[in-house]
Amino acid sequence: MAQETLPERPAAADAAGRAGTAQAAEAGAARPARLRRGGRAGWPRILLALAGGLVLWLAFPPADLTPLAPVGVALLTLALRGLPARTGAWLGFAGGVAFFVPVLDGIVKVGPDGWIVLSLIQALYWAPMGAGIALVTRLPGWPVWTAALWVAQEAVRGRVPFGGFPWARLAFSQTASAFTPWAAVGGAPLVTFLTALVGELTAYAVVATAGARRGLRPHRAGARPVAVALAVSTAVVGGAFLIPTPTGGKTVTVAVIQGNVPRLGLDFLGQRRAVLDNHVRRTHELAARVRAGQLPRPELVVWPENASDLDPFAEPDAYAAIDGAVKDIGVPVLVGALVDTPDGQKVENRGIVWDPRTGPGDYYVKRHPVPFGEYLPFRSLLTKLITRFERIPRDFAKGTRSGVLRLGPTTIGDVICFEVAYDKEVRDVSAGSLLVVQTNNATYGRTSLPPQQIAMSRLRAIEHGRTILVAATSGISAVVAPDGRMLYRSREFVPDMHVAAVPARTSRTVADRLGAAPEWALVLLAVGAVAAAARSTARQDEGN
Repeated sequence: MAQETLPERPAAADAAGRAGTAQAAEAGAARPARLRRGGRAGWPRILLALAGGLVLWLAFPPADLTPLAPVGVALLTLALRGLPARTGAWLGFAGGVAFFVPVLDGIVKVGPDGWIVLSLIQALYWAPMGAGIALVTRLPGWPVWTAALWVAQEAVRGRVPFGGFPWARLAFSQTASAFTPWAAVGGAPLVTFLTALVGELTAYAVVATAGARRGLRPHRAGARPVAVALAVSTAVVGGAFLIPTPTGGKTVTVAVIQGNVPRLGLDFLGQRRAVLDNHVRRTHELAARVRAGQLPRPELVVWPENASDLDPFAEPDAYAAIDGAVKDIGVPVLVGALVDTPDGQKVENRGIVWDPRTGPGDYYVKRHPVPFGEYLPFRSLLTKLITRFERIPRDFAKGTRSGVLRLGPTTIGDVICFEVAYDKEVRDVSAGSLLVVQTNNATYGRTSLPPQQIAMSRLRAIEHGRTILVAATSGISAVVAPDGRMLYRSREFVPDMHVAAVPARTSRTVADRLGAAPEWALVLLAVGAVAAAARSTARQDEGN
């Protein structure tokens, strides 16, 4: 047989193969070097982004170093400026991790895994914001566009998915600062925007100064952006002092009851009767002190969320205990109670108006139950994978109407716990002369979460010009004046009560009249800026 011979490989193909192999080897050798340099961003920028997140965390309670919020914004922007959008996205995520992991540390009480997963999910929202900042910093006037991106990020994070998670918004770090009065004009979104704007102007001044020092622009030209940044920042801070924060109004004497819980931890709900008895006992004590002339008689009383985890309509003993306490104090009491739905399939988290003569009447059902806490999406799957979810045997029903209720001589706007973080839920009840936050923080006691919730209440007081009564099972309970001043603040895990004469107001703020319009205007501004920057970048790439 004739021996077959293979065709010779062309020399050009051999050369190409050798070149490809050499390129692959060079790429493999370059990877460790690129990692040592910190990738495309570089370690200086990575560290700057991480520092921005950590500095921003310190602006929130319990540290309350509020001036650091603009500094954190500035550091993150300096890290992102000039990067490709894709690099800006992952660097934004890194800054988000550095921020959310410590700011949400109270979630560790539920479980370390839940804390880390929630923090990482929240940090993901900073990825598109990081990409957007990297893009729009190429545009003239970029401090305005980047500040609007903070509002856009919070708007999405506070709505998607499952109704969103608006905790740790930039505005909630500024509840006792020069930015706070702006809440009465444009609500929390405007406070976020102006806080971010001052941070972005700081970054703008740093960039201009650095450019002048490197000789990239004349010193006189470098001084101009600094002067603009200083002038606008001064106008933002100074303008806040011109915003009226009225505190007058018809005086109503109120009482807030904090009954306390038997002990810390998730299992405190198993001691439902003890929690109810604590609030009943404290109300009887209030009545006795009123009769003795030690305290003024209140015109209304507020109990916290979960003051009765026993359904008073199904448990005669619970009904009798509540009714006896209300009759003893002799004025209407807003009772936080869990009530079975008529079909018994779900639970309603209610604030019930309980009258000393007619008993339970009007009520509010929490409209925004907490996903994975009060109801379980994908229940059939998740209960098989995570046994801890067995602690949620039934879902909480969602209320369908706002919590504006008549309580004694006035109307109140009731929100329950987590809802105070949502602009719409609070805005919907701002027609009440007083705002009430019924909450149960026992699971997260002695963490950063209760003081962060109080900070939100302070901002809401100014935003809507209302006194806010915060009643918590274990603390922190509070009375906040319409101008944001703390009139009373309880300690945690002690029984407590407080009686105070507070203004019940009916006038509306500018923020009430504008509603969500400032937020949507800023979101559209951010989207338009990103679109313009993307088009400009695409044209430059085509030109190259």
